[in-house]
Amino acid sequence: MLYEIIKYPDPVLEKVAEPVTRFDDELAKLVDDMFESMYTAEGIGLAAPQINISKRLTVIDTSFQKNPDDKVVLINPEIVSREGSQYEEEGCLSLPDVRDKVKRAAWVKVRAQNIKGEFFEIEGTELLARAFQHEIDHLDGILFFQHLSRLKKDLTMRSIRKRIKNGDW
Repeated sequence: MLYEIIKYPDPVLEKVAEPVTRFDDELAKLVDDMFESMYTAEGIGLAAPQINISKRLTVIDTSFQKNPDDKVVLINPEIVSREGSQYEEEGCLSLPDVRDKVKRAAWVKVRAQNIKGEFFEIEGTELLARAFQHEIDHLDGILFFQHLSRLKKDLTMRSIRKRIKNGDW
């Protein structure tokens, strides 16, 4: 099933998502549907709040279907360690056509659960590290533009309001 990606300023995007407590066939189906929805929207990461499901679940594939081993499912994730910094451009499926450079850690270690509920740790650098941080931010009700300077954040908000008013959002 394809889910519609919701756009900012939908309130679910700024809400802290609830932990996943049931690890069953329904969750596995949701994960499959999230990957399909993410690929259709041409993204490399998708958090459950972006499809109006306030659960701590995200899917990531930085290879965009080129390498099945790159598919990552993070359930109830938390960043346990981070090092260095990188300053790269980011975008977001919930903020169409909005892109800007964001400072993130260059390396992160994440502790999460898989679709069976088993805990694991995974490390990421560069694009994968950014994707982990970006998607976990979604689960905490934070959008990437909130990391920008006050001026850039205000300009982004103004642009979004104008697009909403003009009906092209």
